[in-house]
Amino acid sequence: MEVKRKAPRRIAQAVLNSLKGGVVPRIGLPYVTVGRKHEIDALLHDIEIIGEGGASFRFIMGRYGSGKSFLLQTIRNYAMDRGFVVADADLSPERRLTGTRGQGLATYRELIGNLSTRTKPEGGALGLVLDRWISSVQAGVAAEGGPDRPGFAETVRREIYAVIGSMQELVHGYDFARLLSRYYEASVSGDDETRARVLRWFRGEYPTKTEAKQELGVNVIITDDDWYDYLKLFAVFFRQAGYQGLLVLIDELVNIYKIPNSITRNSNYEKILTIYNDALQGKARGIGFLMSGTPQCMEDRRRGVYSYEALSSRLSEGKFSREGARDLLSPVIRLEPLTPEEMLVLSEKLADLHAGLYDYPRRLGEQELAAFIRIEYSRVGADTRITPREIIRDFIELLDVLYQHPETSPAALLSSEDFAFAGPDEDETDDPFAEFTV
Repeated sequence: MEVKRKAPRRIAQAVLNSLKGGVVPRIGLPYVTVGRKHEIDALLHDIEIIGEGGASFRFIMGRYGSGKSFLLQTIRNYAMDRGFVVADADLSPERRLTGTRGQGLATYRELIGNLSTRTKPEGGALGLVLDRWISSVQAGVAAEGGPDRPGFAETVRREIYAVIGSMQELVHGYDFARLLSRYYEASVSGDDETRARVLRWFRGEYPTKTEAKQELGVNVIITDDDWYDYLKLFAVFFRQAGYQGLLVLIDELVNIYKIPNSITRNSNYEKILTIYNDALQGKARGIGFLMSGTPQCMEDRRRGVYSYEALSSRLSEGKFSREGARDLLSPVIRLEPLTPEEMLVLSEKLADLHAGLYDYPRRLGEQELAAFIRIEYSRVGADTRITPREIIRDFIELLDVLYQHPETSPAALLSSEDFAFAGPDEDETDDPFAEFTV
């Protein structure tokens, strides 16, 4: 028999508030994860490849509210638990993969700002990663003879510079290595100002080469054209620093689809092609990319990802994959709708979470839960238009109303005209509590 874990109240509050607001919670996902087993297994296989020094690239495709962002956040948590560094960003009109006004660099800044690890899952982990790297080298040298032995500092320095030196042959690796050495020297000497400047450089916040030269002695800055190269450098460095690799999550590809200028749009698709080719051809190491978007922004032959012929020929589905039997090893993972049975399980989890948060005996039994799901899936067009997001919002509102108005019966709310399903088939009953087989 499965033992149900009670979520801490702060986590339950965050999960329910996020879901009711139509956004994916950053914490507490294991308490509400339902289905997607095969998709998760396929993506975890990618993570294993990244951990072995390989690279991966996947698109997650699904309608608004179908669970794309939820799946990305689930994989994000899995990856952090397995020792990966994770960076995530949502694209927007101000954040693209490339642009004439620095939109690509803006995306890089967002990714680095959201850099997360298991011990710092909320983001902003770059300084922590660098400090942990230096401390782990010092600890490893100390284990061989103690920090007081002669030559300890010089041995640590050699170990540090062995990592730094291994990166100098990579594209932009020389400057990257110089900045790492500056950070190490500043850490040893207690120069917090220089450490902060190096972090600022790594975050892509220096606007001009002149300013970088004056403050750090390097005549180069991260730009809109080369930010992706620095992500690859970070991936190599993270593995050297003891992490498994770097996982990059980019959501809302629809914001590239919405770009009105075809030249600008195609420049973004060309950047995607570059990243895709690097991952599949072995030109990148220890890094994985997950990008998500709607079917329209992917498959539209006029403006979508598939409008760029080089991507279309690589990503288009073959003749054997079909609904119910998708090829989850292909570059594009198409999210199938959650089944009514899976949504029933999810509603039970949410009901338990709500009851635990507000400390009351759960009022909705299996019959009421089944009736709720039956009504939602009986609406006209539900087979093509209904999404988990809509059902979840309805259900949490139902739980809130029942909690605040204990005199109201679940049956009365489920049978109300505002919620009653429209357009039943002739052989269906109007009774929402009719038998619901799951």
